[in-house]
Amino acid sequence: MQSPGSYLTAMRRAAPLIHNITNYVAMTPMANILLAAGASPAMVHAREEAAEFAGIADALTVNIGTLSPAWCEAMHAAAAAVTAAGKPWVFDPVAAGATAYRRDVSAGLLALGPTVIRGNASEILALEGAAGSGRGVDSGDPVEAAEAAARALSRQTGAIVAVTGETDFVTDGRRAARIGNGDPLMPRVTALGCALTGIVAAFAAPASDRYEATVAAIAYYGLAGEQAAGRAEGPGSFPAAFIDALAAIDADALDRGARIT
Repeated sequence: MQSPGSYLTAMRRAAPLIHNITNYVAMTPMANILLAAGASPAMVHAREEAAEFAGIADALTVNIGTLSPAWCEAMHAAAAAVTAAGKPWVFDPVAAGATAYRRDVSAGLLALGPTVIRGNASEILALEGAAGSGRGVDSGDPVEAAEAAARALSRQTGAIVAVTGETDFVTDGRRAARIGNGDPLMPRVTALGCALTGIVAAFAAPASDRYEATVAAIAYYGLAGEQAAGRAEGPGSFPAAFIDALAAIDADALDRGARIT
């Protein structure tokens, strides 16, 4: 694998414009996190302009956290446009198995061919058709329980699948990696998982190997969490320390700190 730091350097050099159709809760944290990392965020969800803007952006993220019919139309239009332009898009299937509506929306988005699918173990199990024990947006399953489903989902869809949790798992159906970076404070702060989807898109945008870029993005994010936890007093002060850490980590630090197997 190419060094994780090289993907961070390439992302910052490109400063990609990331079009995010995400949920109300995640918009501000996601924008701040993308800016700190070195990318440029845009939150564009109106169906009247989503497809046009997707053609301008370097990558797209689609997050189904706060669904509505109009937003779903925008998601479909943007995903079709970015795919036609040969650019990557990342699908975040928030609480995919919680309701029939979410299951239907998720199936429709999968059919549009996401480049990367990033979710927790329960969400990935739900997408693959297996029974999970998620509670709304929270995973009730360990990452290890979804590894086989992730491989199968990758082969079915052609997407890179990232299962995030205590130890993250990424596969393209042929290759696989585990990433051990992160800190227990991270899931105690809302929207950090949603914002990771944006970081994955930013790393993928200029990359020729988007599997490796996804692995590098997740390692970078987890390493920032580790560094932030060392300075934060708790979940309240963690977000500020985390944003500072994202900005401060350089390629050498990422290569030294990434725990990828």
